Amino acid sequence: MSPVILLSIIIVYFALLLWVAYRTGKGSNNESFFIGNRKSNWMLVAFGMIGTSLSGVTFVSVPGAVGNDKFSYLQITLGYLIGYIVVAYVLLPLYYRLKLTSIYGYLQQRMGQLSYKSGAWIFIVSRLVGATARLYLVVNILQISILDSLGVPFIVTTLIILAMIILYTYEGGVKTIVWTDTLQTSCMLLGLIICTVYMLNHLGLGFGESFTAMQEKGYTRIFDFDPNQKSFFIKQILAGAFITITMTGIDQEMMQKSLSVTRLKDSQKNMVTLGFILLGVISLFLYMGGLLHLYGAQEHVTSSGDQLFPDIALNHMPGFISIIFIIALISALFPSADGAMTALTSSLCIDIFGMKEKTDWDDSKKEKFRKRIHLIVALSFLIMVIIFKVINDNSMIGLILKLAGFTYGPLLGLFAFGILTKYRVNDKLVPYVCIAAPVISFFIDKYQENMFGDFKIGLELLIINGLLTFIGLWLIRKK
Repeated sequence: MSPVILLSIIIVYFALLLWVAYRTGKGSNNESFFIGNRKSNWMLVAFGMIGTSLSGVTFVSVPGAVGNDKFSYLQITLGYLIGYIVVAYVLLPLYYRLKLTSIYGYLQQRMGQLSYKSGAWIFIVSRLVGATARLYLVVNILQISILDSLGVPFIVTTLIILAMIILYTYEGGVKTIVWTDTLQTSCMLLGLIICTVYMLNHLGLGFGESFTAMQEKGYTRIFDFDPNQKSFFIKQILAGAFITITMTGIDQEMMQKSLSVTRLKDSQKNMVTLGFILLGVISLFLYMGGLLHLYGAQEHVTSSGDQLFPDIALNHMPGFISIIFIIALISALFPSADGAMTALTSSLCIDIFGMKEKTDWDDSKKEKFRKRIHLIVALSFLIMVIIFKVINDNSMIGLILKLAGFTYGPLLGLFAFGILTKYRVNDKLVPYVCIAAPVISFFIDKYQENMFGDFKIGLELLIINGLLTFIGLWLIRKK
């Protein structure tokens, strides 16, 4: 497939996004930018959040990892479902009762100003790292598959994509993203289904036959019953539950969309529905991963990991499948990047700079300030994508979940302490606890073999980090 044709497809797709942004962004203000005026339809939010939750990493990394990890990612996904139920019935009622625009306002009311600022900064760092890692993966695939052959440098590709995201989120924010995410999730899931059906037809297999072929290769193994392994099913399910609680329930980006729904009950339906849909969608991604490995073996494809799906779709399938893959890939890219950019802008404006408390600022001044922050966030995205280009990890899904264990742990500890105890804390010492817990977790992870022998710590490092934060807060508690 000609790189020029593929690039033209991307331009047309982006033009469609701009049109949707123009239609939905009319009459937008700061309130619609931050929480969509609390008038979003819960079904649209639930469907659009699938794209945000999955991203290009799931689209490429999860199928690519089947060769090494089999279907074991489903263990984590079962944990995700548990986590979504906890978010729906524990955290959402709290946020709605307090009528929060930023969920970290809870920490301010419960513990104090520095606790509030600490939570906001932890979110900003966590989401910046996670979102830019996802962005890098897709930008790198587009660079290798299309733009290298046109002589476009990587940094220019990144700048253009960031400019695209700024253009359609600059005015409408959440109000626009609820609609664009729905469009993009539809394209991504349609691409997933079409690629799966094509491979089944090409291999001459039915669903049952393909599953049998995967079983023979050992791809369909889900549960690991060895307690010493990182992939032990209890560790993975617990890690999945806490990953969802932290990366959704106490993450401003995800909650910003949920809080844009008018009624609590509808927002809860959105969250539980999302959990069940994700279980089905990720199962389909894993099944497609098994098909990709069967297809790759038949076509003598040498790529592996994150490069497997792009290589097969662009070099070993017909042109129309290549087009569908590119549309699905960029559809997976934008929901995670646009939402993160909007949420980071919201958190910086509201939590860090206290824009809502500046009563001497009129609406026009607040809007100009918010737009400046939006551009600064975009610049930080550029810097982080370049850093990930230097790192160039072969499996971004593993790297992102590992980083989340370090960055989201203190948030987990802060919210757990606030909800599960009635103690107040010495607010001045909270930032030190939030720094110490990830540092200790890093050394536990680094020297775990010396400390625990054959017992391996995996994604449950997030829980350990949160527990260390909780213990630290307990030590500085006040009656």
